Amino acid sequence: MAANVEYRKESATAVSSLFYRDADSSVSPTDLSDMTLKAVHFTVVFFCSIKTILITSNFKGERERALSSLLSSNSTPIREFTSFPQSFTMAAMLISLLPLLLFISIFFPISEVSSTTITLYNKCAHPVWPGIQPSAGKPLLARGGFKLPPNKAYSLHIPPLWSGRFWGRHGCSFDASGRGRCATGDCGGSLYCNGIGGTPPATLAEITLGNEQDFYDVSLVDGYNLAVSITPFKGSGKCSYAGCVRDLNLMCPVGLQVRSEDNRRVVACKSACFAFNSPRYCCTGNFGSPQACKPTAYSRIFKAACPKAYSYAYDDPTSIATCTRGNYLVTFCQHR
Repeated sequence: MAANVEYRKESATAVSSLFYRDADSSVSPTDLSDMTLKAVHFTVVFFCSIKTILITSNFKGERERALSSLLSSNSTPIREFTSFPQSFTMAAMLISLLPLLLFISIFFPISEVSSTTITLYNKCAHPVWPGIQPSAGKPLLARGGFKLPPNKAYSLHIPPLWSGRFWGRHGCSFDASGRGRCATGDCGGSLYCNGIGGTPPATLAEITLGNEQDFYDVSLVDGYNLAVSITPFKGSGKCSYAGCVRDLNLMCPVGLQVRSEDNRRVVACKSACFAFNSPRYCCTGNFGSPQACKPTAYSRIFKAACPKAYSYAYDDPTSIATCTRGNYLVTFCQHR
């Protein structure tokens, strides 16, 4: 119970820090694009409103006399200015408030009910290169991948009914053109995965947005490389936590281990399906149904360590969490 309380405190702190960024925190390209669109929209609406105020007010003669007085004399009678109709004064006041209103519209936007935000937060001591793969027919986000330094967050605005998966790559090295490789979770040797999935083993965070309800889970079906959790916020319904926050690399059976190039440490843990390619472990062929494909000794190790994650293809369906109109925090290395 104490561990759960501590986890909730850390999650709340992480969520809070995302909304109050330090001066050196980076703003994602998605945020900048959204800010720009909001600024343009606000400016157009603002000036259209002023134009409407001026046109609908019958003060043409008064305005011209006042402006003529300003141009022809340095001693303009005060009554010329006080004769301005109230609507002209309102328009002038709105113009003077433009900088403040523009600032508020960009940095304190009104929340949109239809918009879902997924924030990727790197709590690891090392950089993580998140990979993103949309489901068939769904739009690509952030070119499918990017670098996320330690203790940094990156927010994505997700279109309605989007579905796909996120995973963390680590031990990556890329050249200026974005070509290179990652020790785990590599996607075709590219910084930008562009719709390509990660090479197993890789811990997956899977999310499907619905009209009435969202579905999400953390899956170890493709193995494990980094601890990943999904924490919903600002939603309604159960909105429970999903994830695997234990470091399975420390308890990975020898037959499933992926070791570093110097062979000194385990950097990932294969699934039994990936390691042995057996129908029994992959739930295929004669084992291709929930009734025939049962937990194995390997999947039980994963499930015991991470009860809130999928351990094999036909795992307990309660491993899928649901939430209505939530936003989601996907954290790498929550155990740190």
